[in-house]
Amino acid sequence: MTEKVPTRATIEAAHALVKPYIHHTPVFTSQFLNELSGAELYFKCENLQKIGAFKARGGLNAVLSLSAEQLANGVVTHSSGNHAQAMAFSAQKVGAKCYIVMPDNSPKVKIAAVEGYGATITFCKNTPEDRQRTVDEIVARTGATFIHPFNNYEVITGQATASKELIEDVAVTLDAIIAPVGGGGLLSGTALSVKYFSPRTKVYAGEPEGAADAVLSFKSDKIEKAPYVNTIADGLLTYLGDKTFPIIKEEVTDILTVSDEEIVQAMRYLWERMKIVVEPSGAVSTAAVLKNKAVFAGKKVGIIISGGNVDLGKLPF
Repeated sequence: MTEKVPTRATIEAAHALVKPYIHHTPVFTSQFLNELSGAELYFKCENLQKIGAFKARGGLNAVLSLSAEQLANGVVTHSSGNHAQAMAFSAQKVGAKCYIVMPDNSPKVKIAAVEGYGATITFCKNTPEDRQRTVDEIVARTGATFIHPFNNYEVITGQATASKELIEDVAVTLDAIIAPVGGGGLLSGTALSVKYFSPRTKVYAGEPEGAADAVLSFKSDKIEKAPYVNTIADGLLTYLGDKTFPIIKEEVTDILTVSDEEIVQAMRYLWERMKIVVEPSGAVSTAAVLKNKAVFAGKKVGIIISGGNVDLGKLPF
């Protein structure tokens, strides 16, 4: 696995590598949301991606980039759900064993999906320390290759292909692209794609107030932990890594926080007006645009809807 920041060439190569296995997801528009926001919005619908989230891109690129020797004892990762599904899906494609460490409070819909791809799940407490400790135990026992859910350049490179497609598919030059941020894999990948393929475009992030570590890190210039963690956006409950943070600090214009109430309202709009199933984490970018109308007024804005794996038994409306 490479230890170099993704380049234009490596993002193009990753796109060619994962294309046979993923959906080229559509870009939707909404007159209602355009009028509500005062902007021209283009929604990249990664909720319609394989496994229901953009994570399929990074998981596939990381697994497909491994040698036969690295795959021999399987792969292992930790994830609350979407990266777990991506890794299980990717391992299944190459016939490798897959071990997943999941927090014991992960959404049931995501647990069931991971099991459906044939992965072996080990549950742990929902802290970064417990996740990593459990992974280390599995690596020691099995010899599996660890693929970090976001702090891995192959994963970042794979995630960059989503915004690459968005830039190529929209007929106009976007003034801005906004992605949600948890660990920063999607955001750093988005920022790099913008740098190489649409340098006039600014990159923003949306982050829940209840997991606001990235905005603190962005302001203090060092990786911070959130002062408290309590948000409906379960896919964003982690902090930045030493690979994602420098890219974000260098290439991202601003990180905008939103409340759970604002996330739920954005979900409602996306479900009711656009007829698409979006999970809370996937609605964060939309919520940030609607909250910060002055920032985006009159601009052409790409919004990455990151996933649609919502537990239908626990809808917030």
